[in-house]
Amino acid sequence: MIDSPRETAYDPSLVKPTSPPRWKRWSQAFLAGFLWMVVVSLTIWSAAALVIDLPAKALRYPIAFSYLILLGIALWKVHGKFRRMAVCLAGFLLVLGWWLSLKPSNDRHWQADVNRTPWVEISGDQITIHNFRNCEYRAEFDYNCEWLAKTFDLSQLRGVDLAITYWGSAYIAHPIVSFQFGDEDYVATSIETRKEVGEGYSAILGFFRQYELTYIFADERDLIRLRTNFRKAEDVYLFHTTAGPEWGRKLFLEYALRANQLHQHAEWYNALTSNCTTNIFQQMALTGHLPAGSRRYDWRILLNGRGDEMLYKGGDLAGRLSFPELKEKAHINQAARAANDDPQFSHRIRAGRPGFEFLAAPPQ
Repeated sequence: MIDSPRETAYDPSLVKPTSPPRWKRWSQAFLAGFLWMVVVSLTIWSAAALVIDLPAKALRYPIAFSYLILLGIALWKVHGKFRRMAVCLAGFLLVLGWWLSLKPSNDRHWQADVNRTPWVEISGDQITIHNFRNCEYRAEFDYNCEWLAKTFDLSQLRGVDLAITYWGSAYIAHPIVSFQFGDEDYVATSIETRKEVGEGYSAILGFFRQYELTYIFADERDLIRLRTNFRKAEDVYLFHTTAGPEWGRKLFLEYALRANQLHQHAEWYNALTSNCTTNIFQQMALTGHLPAGSRRYDWRILLNGRGDEMLYKGGDLAGRLSFPELKEKAHINQAARAANDDPQFSHRIRAGRPGFEFLAAPPQ
C-alpha cells in the first residue's frame, strides 16, 4: 500500500515576495527625485519672494526665516514623502497667493528716461504719439529728455526693422523694433523695465515683482545711439525684415493699443512671462499672423539672442546672404559712432547694408 502525500497547511510567511522589475524601481526613484527637485525649487522661490518683494524691508529676512522654520517643523511632524511634498506645496501656494496680490503702480519716483509713459491717439490714418521720447546724451547716465507729441500718417508706414543688442552672452539680447514712416522717419520702440531713481536692472530681480513694464516710443538717435555710442561693450545689429506695410501697420496699432493700456493701468515686468521679447510676440500674435518659421512659444523667445537666426531661417530677414555674413554686415556700432548726432543718423546706420538697398539717398 502506498502512502498518500502528507498534506501541509499554506503559510504565506514562507512565500518570498517578488521584487518589482529594476526599470520600475528606477522610474519610481527618478519620479520621486524629480518631484522633490520641483518642491525644493518652489520652496526656495517662496523664501526669495519674501526676501525680495515684502513691502516692509525690515521684516523681510525675519519673515522668510520664520517661514522656513515653520515649514521644517511641519515636515518633521508629518510622515510620508507625499504628505511632506504636500506640506511644501501648501506653503508655496500660500506665498504665491500673497505675491499675486502685489499691485504695480504708475506713481513712483521714476528715473528721468522713464518718467512718462507714451500713449497714442488714433484718428483714421492719423496717429499722434504723446510722450515720444527724445533724449540727448552726454554720457550713459548724463542726459536731458524731451517728451514730444509727434504725428504720423499710418498709410505711410513702409516697413519694419529690427535692432538687436548684445552685452554678454550670445543667448541673451534686447530687441528694438523700428517702424519706417515715409522715406526718412522712424519710430523706434523698446519694451523695458520702468526703473525708479537709484534702481538698476538685475536679471534675478526680474523674476520677481520689482519692476513695472513700460513701452518706449522714441527717436533712433535716442534708443539705438544710447546702446552703440554711450554704453560700454554693447553690440547692436540692425536688420530689415520682409514684413509688408499692411502687416507692419497692424503690428504698430497693436503696439499703440498696448501702450495705451499701460498708460492707464500699470503692469509688472517679469523676466520669464512678460519681458522685452515675449511682449513682441504677443503683439505679433494679435495681428493674426506670426513671422514665418516662428511660434508663439519657442525656446528662442526666452533665449532671445538666437531670435535673429530663427527669423532668418523663416525667411523674415531681408538680404541674400548666409546668416553669418548677414549678421556680420548688420553690425552698426562703427557707423553709429561715425554718425553720432547727425540728423541723418537713421539713414547712415543703414546705408550700404544688405536688405536696405531700397533706401533713397538722404536729402541734402
